[in-house]
Amino acid sequence: MSNKSVRGRVAGLPAWDRCAVMGVVNVTPDSFSDGGRWFDTTAACKHGLELVAEGADLIDVGGESTRPGATRVDEAEELRRVIPVVRGLASEGITVSVDTMRASVAERALAAGAALVNDVSGGLADPAMIPVVAAAGAPFVVMHWRGFLQGGNVPGQYEDVVGEVADELRARIEAVLEGGVAPDRIVVDPGLGFSKEAEHDLALLAHLDRLHALGHPLLVAASRKRFLGRVLAGPEGAPPPARERDAATAAVSALAAHAGAWAVRVHEVRATADAVRVARAVEEARAPGRTPDADSAEGAR
Repeated sequence: MSNKSVRGRVAGLPAWDRCAVMGVVNVTPDSFSDGGRWFDTTAACKHGLELVAEGADLIDVGGESTRPGATRVDEAEELRRVIPVVRGLASEGITVSVDTMRASVAERALAAGAALVNDVSGGLADPAMIPVVAAAGAPFVVMHWRGFLQGGNVPGQYEDVVGEVADELRARIEAVLEGGVAPDRIVVDPGLGFSKEAEHDLALLAHLDRLHALGHPLLVAASRKRFLGRVLAGPEGAPPPARERDAATAAVSALAAHAGAWAVRVHEVRATADAVRVARAVEEARAPGRTPDADSAEGAR
């Protein structure tokens, strides 16, 4: 099976001929890597436009940090943060995703022009979420989630992380389908960093083929996450700060694109946009009937 056939399409969203790049706009004071940098509508919209200029295909707008230990914001505050940014970016013709666990925020964001709902709980945090998404006919990201991480508690016990994550995602997909969301509008996210240690995240990245077997396009959200800090630090070193993990993020983006991911979600876009385009070029070079003679001559000069 080719990467192109694995990648899939999501009804209601543009079709990209390569792994798409989802840029992150956190309208929060406390997100783990960039909290407070875009904490007003004007700055957030400007940042979203900059990410598109750097190569993002769609922008994920969130108003609530999901880092371990984060305290939930109330509904009114999340709406205040998110809706003007969604409206502003959508009015510029940008494909916007809303990152929320609240049905009311998803509903208002869709009305303001959002095209995709990215719920890290996969609809578990708010029972009204699936009916709202189904009624709107919106695409929906189903992420692997085992509960809120308030207090820093990470319940990450696994015997076989890949098998268990796949099984739990399969059960969640079935519930979302039963709730009325169309199968061609479901995206799957393994939930890297959510109730998982570094070895779990790495195992999931090494076996994306088993998640593709779920039959839905795959979103990989590894950007700046803790497991990358652990890899870069080595066994004895201190992990580098989140903003120093962008090269490692781009490496994961290239690997995910090569493995057939539908999209990668990243904070720093330019390097990942380059990475997925290179992955696509390599994929095309592997296509039957392609002759590399001209490229070889160019390289021999």
